[in-house]
Amino acid sequence: MTITSVSDLRRITEAVEQLRDHTVRDVMFRSDCRQLRLVLEDGRTLLVSVLLDDLGRPRLDVDVLHAPSDGPQGQLEVRFDPGR
Repeated sequence: MTITSVSDLRRITEAVEQLRDHTVRDVMFRSDCRQLRLVLEDGRTLLVSVLLDDLGRPRLDVDVLHAPSDGPQGQLEVRFDPGR
């Protein structure tokens, strides 16, 4: 059994706390059971993952991803000019 550090627990708590009073729009669970994704109504995503450290031990990781608020949405188009 691995012990999660206090600083990691604080970071995870702060990430999950951002879900308070928000509606979950979608939930996805990876087939290999290594990632849980909660998509909120406001576009934010809570990502709970199990990562392996350098020694191969599992580590819980939690992140809140914010949807881009400005700029173009969608795919970035890049033109390639082989003549240059």
